[in-house]
Amino acid sequence: MKLSTVLAALLALPAIVVAADTRPNILYIMTDDHAAHAISAYGSKLIQTPNIDRIGKEGVRFANCFVTNSICTPSRAAILTGKYAHINGVPVFNRFDGSQPTVAKYLQKAGYHTGMIGKWHLGSDPTGFDYWNILPGQGAYYDPVFITAEGNKKHTGYCTDLIGDFAIDFMTDRPKDKPFFLMCHHKAPHRPWQPRADKAAKWDKIEVPEPATFNDDYTGKTDAAREATMRIDKHLTPGDVKQKPPEGLSDADLKKWKYQRYMRDYLACVESVDDNVGRVLEYLDKNGLAKNTLVIYTSDQGFFLGDHNWFDKRFMYEESLRMPFLARWPEAIAKPAVSDAMIINVDFAPTMLAAAGEKVPDDMQGKSFLPILKGETPADWRTSMYYRYYHYPADHAVQPHNGIRTKTHKLIHFNKLDQWELYDLVKDPREMKNVYADLAYAGIVKELKAEMAKLKSDLKDEDQFAQELPKTSVNPKKK
Repeated sequence: MKLSTVLAALLALPAIVVAADTRPNILYIMTDDHAAHAISAYGSKLIQTPNIDRIGKEGVRFANCFVTNSICTPSRAAILTGKYAHINGVPVFNRFDGSQPTVAKYLQKAGYHTGMIGKWHLGSDPTGFDYWNILPGQGAYYDPVFITAEGNKKHTGYCTDLIGDFAIDFMTDRPKDKPFFLMCHHKAPHRPWQPRADKAAKWDKIEVPEPATFNDDYTGKTDAAREATMRIDKHLTPGDVKQKPPEGLSDADLKKWKYQRYMRDYLACVESVDDNVGRVLEYLDKNGLAKNTLVIYTSDQGFFLGDHNWFDKRFMYEESLRMPFLARWPEAIAKPAVSDAMIINVDFAPTMLAAAGEKVPDDMQGKSFLPILKGETPADWRTSMYYRYYHYPADHAVQPHNGIRTKTHKLIHFNKLDQWELYDLVKDPREMKNVYADLAYAGIVKELKAEMAKLKSDLKDEDQFAQELPKTSVNPKKK
């Protein structure tokens, strides 16, 4: 047979077309202890964060995103599993069981190239990731050690910048025939708030405004507020403020001085995060990846920035409960928007799976808010959320508590004390007046207690950790 005849026959065969993988890349950026009120997109009077803001301006900013247990390790476990602490087994700083299903494992099985970079803080090695490069425990701000599957390596430089470098390297070196899922977790702005030298010098010249509740004396609140050991005036350490205070200051002036030292370093750390968010967004733009990449920016919980005279988190009060959440996906989010819909951190995994076209497992307790990202809030979307905090007495003597938040009210029960607080969030958004004993709110108390009991039952919270908590350990094993 002539060669020309063979070629003609081959050309006559139907073409086999391999469809391009059109599923979105997912870039999940999370900081540690970054309060929403330290982001200018959320109206912050403390700092400008143009790169973080850009995600919301080109996508969706969620005004009511909340954590289910305001502490680092439990929030990370909830985000990975889509389940509350009493189900995923991480109520405090205990080791995460990496054999259980996670969003990373589901996406990896679905064909995504998966990566985890930065602060892991879950005690066990990451599973479900094709590549991981994590900090041991809390990690260090300067010249940090990172752990990979091959072992430990000390790097020269500033941790926030290094995490930005590693994220860009991961996206550059990825298999080009697969979508990627990258969890990029910054250490900053976690305590001890050690900024890069140039940022520290800049912020040392800035006077940071004090919050309206800076001098809260906890009148009307339960004993829990007075017992907590995270006050600006009493509990910031010399290592936190890093300078010897001027001599002769009054108690009030010393408190103000400590606040300035704390906040300048905290905000300087945030500024480095914002710079590195800008770097990864620029990488996506320059490499043609921006249009079909779902970019998420959030933090593992909120944080007190002098509010109620506190630093740290843990309490169910707004500054600690509220998480920033901004998302951009030009391929699917047509118009920039601000959503008032109530989302919680156990919703993150279901949403990312849904964005990838995957079925959300029935045992995940969160719900996908992909429709909200696309501009359609379901008619039956939640109007209340359930919270539970366990970690007592370490590290800041915050009493165990659970509670419920609706659009208008918040009810908190401090379990060991058997004391209650109720806040009218419409009349008292700063939560300065506990109205639990006010007879005018008796009907609301009854309704909220019934709703809290229903949520508790629906979520299968059977007080699994009320009496005895797991032993705590957060350091990944050394290689």
